[in-house]
Amino acid sequence: MYALSKRNKISIGVAVAGSLLFPVAMFVIGNTYMILIGCFIQLYLVAVSGLDVVFGYSGQISMGHAGFYAIGAYGSALLHNLYGIPVVLSMILAAVIAGLIGALIAMPASRLVFHFLSLATIAFGEIINQIISHSPKNITGNYQGLFTDPISLFGYQLDTSFKFYFFGLACLALALIAKEGIIRSRVGRAFIAIRENTHAADGMGINVRKYKVISFTISAVYTAFAGSMYVHLIGYISPDTFTQKQSVLFMTMLLFGGTASVLGPTLGVVSILMLTELLRTFKDYQLLIYGALLLIVIVALPGGLFGGIKELFAAVKRKIHKEGQTDGAA
Repeated sequence: MYALSKRNKISIGVAVAGSLLFPVAMFVIGNTYMILIGCFIQLYLVAVSGLDVVFGYSGQISMGHAGFYAIGAYGSALLHNLYGIPVVLSMILAAVIAGLIGALIAMPASRLVFHFLSLATIAFGEIINQIISHSPKNITGNYQGLFTDPISLFGYQLDTSFKFYFFGLACLALALIAKEGIIRSRVGRAFIAIRENTHAADGMGINVRKYKVISFTISAVYTAFAGSMYVHLIGYISPDTFTQKQSVLFMTMLLFGGTASVLGPTLGVVSILMLTELLRTFKDYQLLIYGALLLIVIVALPGGLFGGIKELFAAVKRKIHKEGQTDGAA
């Protein structure tokens, strides 16, 4: 366990208070659409936090996370629709199944690096999309899509975005706490060592392949659970949601906000989602917009928004310190 500083405690308190008051304020003024956007921020943040584990902390490139997103969504819906499993349990089971599939994919893929790994994950995402698009119609509905029920807790249905919001907030909080615990553990330190230098990590006795598989598994679980949140929020899914564009969106959010942190993915998800809403009329050019954003980040903000903010604060602090020394000398 680790102690939080006073500043961190205050920041967390403000974040929690703001998150709880936001839907109430939107409900009072009658803007339920913004509450729905808040729900999407929650589930996207769960998914992007999972991608951050595998990319930001262990340095593995994945461009096929839409596949795990689809497994979580379709898995939970089918387990509930076909077998009558309660929704919350079906969400957990779908995430576990995705984690097992992620581990199976990671075992051979862990030997790949850079663009080879990226291509392998793209292929995985496309395979999953083809499976759900061309499976028997009475199972996934093919291109016509699939309907399912909202989340039910002790007989109380979360059938509106306002009701879902608080469930999503609890799921997000648990996901972020678990992620922080993993990263600060021995496993997380192994991830970071592998990211920094694979050969040095191997020389230090770290089982590189084992920890790559673990990071991929954790990432798959997170992204799949986000997919299950999505399907039971909307109540309907189709293969169009789980294309390569979705994987690009996840990666854009992560890189734009900043990797290997909690605030980075948060800034990325909120910024990109709001930008997407503002540019909804240009939906045919979303991939172009995402590509332009990635180019801007790579060239101008390699650390993302969070990295840029940290650098700005550090520069201001150095300047103040330097001016203080100059005044003292005078």
